[in-house]
This record gives sequence, structure tokens and C-alpha cells, in this order.
Amino acid sequence: MTYCVGLILDRGIVMMSDTRTNAGVDNVSIFKKMTTWEVPGERVITLMSSGNLGTTQALVSILDERTKAPGERNPSLLEAPSMFQVATMTGKILREIITDTSTGSGATFNATLILAGQIKGSPPRLFKIYPEGNFIEAGADTPFFQTGETKYGRPIIVRAYDATMSFEQAIKLLLVSFDSTIKANLSVGLPFDVTVYEKDSLRVTHEFRITQEDEYFNVISNGWGEALKVAFSSLPDFSFDENSITP
Repeated sequence: MTYCVGLILDRGIVMMSDTRTNAGVDNVSIFKKMTTWEVPGERVITLMSSGNLGTTQALVSILDERTKAPGERNPSLLEAPSMFQVATMTGKILREIITDTSTGSGATFNATLILAGQIKGSPPRLFKIYPEGNFIEAGADTPFFQTGETKYGRPIIVRAYDATMSFEQAIKLLLVSFDSTIKANLSVGLPFDVTVYEKDSLRVTHEFRITQEDEYFNVISNGWGEALKVAFSSLPDFSFDENSITP
């Protein structure tokens, strides 16, 4: 399993993904699930993936191969005129890979993607692409997308997200969301990969990895746990005398 989140803000886009693909007492594997293609001054495109590792790696390999010789391997991410067409192309390739690898027994090797970026002349855009190849786009009503193990971290984002927040606040929010997820599910874990893109910069603003030894993450993890205890203690206690209880 995995956990990936893409947030679209007034300032730009923040993407974060974990790196765990298998979990168990003696079986933990780490693979990067975030890939970025950049032509400084012209476009930045970032892709995150969850699902079958073979499917997602095949997809990234095909997309990357086409960027190296776009004239011979059309269509290419580096030549698509809009993010909508990038999403359409990526969805089509994903669907073809899944169809080709499906077995006669009915087994499928699905994957779900979060795609974000900006091409010169258009605004930043954020998409969620499904195994069938279709997709939806983020907007005012749905300003972020998750994929993978989403249920533990979603309430935190829903309650605290603000489109006007800074990149620093957005990263803090995502770290709290990810910390809550890894505390509840062994299949999600460190390190986390982060890409930050500032609107109209047309180049990657920040790109880094957060590890178990990261001092700030540990402060957030410990502080969030303590903050929850304080908040819980500050709420009024239930009273059997003041509440009507039917035996």
C-alpha cells in the first residue's frame, strides 16, 4: 500500500508521497513513487502513483522514454500543449498497460495516479487518474487529492486545509496527515518524498526527502500526539447524571 497527497494552493502545488511498498515483520521495501519532468521556463510535471509496482514502473518508464526522443515516440510529456492532454495521454497509457497485463483468471494489476504541473501559458493543474484511464481535476470544491491509504489522514486535511496557506504550512499539514496514517497502518512509512512548485515559476521550487531521522518531522510527530491529548483533556467529560441514558 502507499499514501500520496497533492494539494493545490493559491501559491502553487505541494506533493508528498511515502516510499513503502511492502510491509511485514521482516519484509519492508522502499521505492520512489514520485517522478518529475522539468523544462525550466516552459513546464514542470509531477506524477505520484499507488497500486501495483510493476504497473506504475512500466508507466513511468514509457513516459520517460518518450521524453528522450519525442519526435520518434509521440506523444511526449514534453510536447503536449496542455496539462489536460498530459492527463489524457497518461491515462491512456495506464489503461493499456493494465489491459495488457491482466490475466485470464481475472486478476488485474491496477494503479491510481496523481498528476500535477504547469505548462507555460496555462495555470497550474492537479488531476487524479483512475485505472480505467479516466480522470478528475481539482478545483475550488476539491482542492486536494489522495491515493492509497487515505482514510486516516483525510480528516486532518479536510479540517485544516486553506488555499491561502503558505508552502511551509502546507508541508506541516501533510506531515501531520502522514504521521497519523503511519501510526495506524504498517503499509505506509518513511521516508517521504516532497515536491513544491510555485505558481508561474515553471521550475521545481523545492524537492527533498524526509527520513526517520528528520528533526522537524519528529517534532511534528511528538507534538501532534501531545496536542491531541491536551485537546481531548480540555473537552468536557461525559456525565451519566446529566445525560439521559436508556439501559
